[in-house]
Amino acid sequence: MDVNIAPLRAWDDFFPGSDRFARPDFRDISKWNNRVVSNLLYYQTNYLVVAAMMISVVGFLSPFNMILGGIVVVLVFTGFVWAAHNKDILRRMKKQYPTTFVMVVMLASYFLISMFGGVMVFVFGITFPLLLMFIHASLRLRNLKNKLENKMEGIGLKRTPMGIVLDALEQQEESISKFTDYISKVKE
Repeated sequence: MDVNIAPLRAWDDFFPGSDRFARPDFRDISKWNNRVVSNLLYYQTNYLVVAAMMISVVGFLSPFNMILGGIVVVLVFTGFVWAAHNKDILRRMKKQYPTTFVMVVMLASYFLISMFGGVMVFVFGITFPLLLMFIHASLRLRNLKNKLENKMEGIGLKRTPMGIVLDALEQQEESISKFTDYISKVKE
C-alpha cells in the first residue's frame, strides 16, 4: 500500500474567516458525518501540524507522561479496532456511532492513564488536539477542491494516513462507500 502525505493547505484556507464556517445540521447526522470525514481528509496535514505543536508543548513540560499517554492511546485504539473487527456487535457500534467509539477509546485511555497519574497531560496533550480537530472539521464548510480530493482518496487513487485511520473506523463519505460497493460487485 503506497501512502501519500497530503499537502499542507494554505492557512488562509484553513482559517478563512467566519463566512466559510457554519453550524452543522444536527438533525442530518449523515450529512454532518460526511462533512467531518471530508474535512479530516482534506486538512489532515494542517491538523497534524496543530496537534504536533500542542503535543510538543505538553511533551516539553512532561515528556514521560506524554510518551506514556501516547502509547496507551495507541494500544487502546488498536485493541478496540481489533475487537471491533472480530466482534459483530462492536463493528456495528463503530460503524453506526463513530463518535461514541472514539469517546469509549478515550475514556478507556483516560482510566488507564489516571492509574499512572498523567491525567492533565492526557487532557491537554491528547484529548484537546482531537477535540479541536473535531470542532474545526464539524464547522468548516467544504469547497469543490476538498470534495474532489476526497473522491480520489475514497476510490483508492490516493492513500493518506488519515484515510487509513478513517478506514479503521469504517468511516467514509456515503457516496464514496456506495461507489466502492458498486465497483466490488462489478468485479465479482
